[in-house]
Amino acid sequence: MGAKRQRLIDQGPSFYGTPPSSSFMYNPPPAYGYVSQPPPFPVVRLRGLPFDCTEVDVAEFFHGLDIVDVLFVHKNNKFTGEAFCVLGYPLQVDFALQRNRQNMGRRYVEVFRSKRQEYYKAIANEVSDVRGGSPHRSIPRAKSHDEGKDSAVHTGILRLRGLPFSAGKDDIMDFFKDFVLSEDSIHITMNSDGRPTGEAFVEFANAEDSKAAMAKDRMTLGSRYIELFPSSHEEMDEALSRGR
Repeated sequence: MGAKRQRLIDQGPSFYGTPPSSSFMYNPPPAYGYVSQPPPFPVVRLRGLPFDCTEVDVAEFFHGLDIVDVLFVHKNNKFTGEAFCVLGYPLQVDFALQRNRQNMGRRYVEVFRSKRQEYYKAIANEVSDVRGGSPHRSIPRAKSHDEGKDSAVHTGILRLRGLPFSAGKDDIMDFFKDFVLSEDSIHITMNSDGRPTGEAFVEFANAEDSKAAMAKDRMTLGSRYIELFPSSHEEMDEALSRGR
């Protein structure tokens, strides 16, 4: 999730007493207004996910719910088939639990209630692994794309993959803070329902800058690896048109 996920962690319980950012879509129901305790943290744990599962697959599995974050769990550099999914508000947890033992592809997925502490512990484990240099990723990389990265022709445009759903243009600008970018040069792709796909396109000032920015390939935005690919205006326009 990057900076936004870290702010959510740092704020802890007080997060619920502050106006939500546009990315978090957290709107506690009025019923919680008179309760002294904060509402339960809206997170569920998934087990039995396909090993090629992506954030988009999880979003489709919970179609109709507001997905704030998806955190895939790894052990010894391998995806365990488990993930945590943070939802828009507590009442959506009950709807998410109705998907328990429903199929994702050919596998059925178990959905459990979880807690804030379990989610934060999972983030800490992922961050610890990243700092230790473990090469895990939430979305499996495509070798065919990787093999062509070095020889690809740069046009000044890069495609980003593996972004948290809550990542905004400010997060991407911070990720590329060594380069001069404007919000207009960043394009976050959406699916047909208007939800983020986990991908974005960034237009750099020139091909030299986009080639230099490839040094950020597989670097972390928060606890997530971000993959970079040389792209083109044609690929960007096609991807953006799919979400219109």
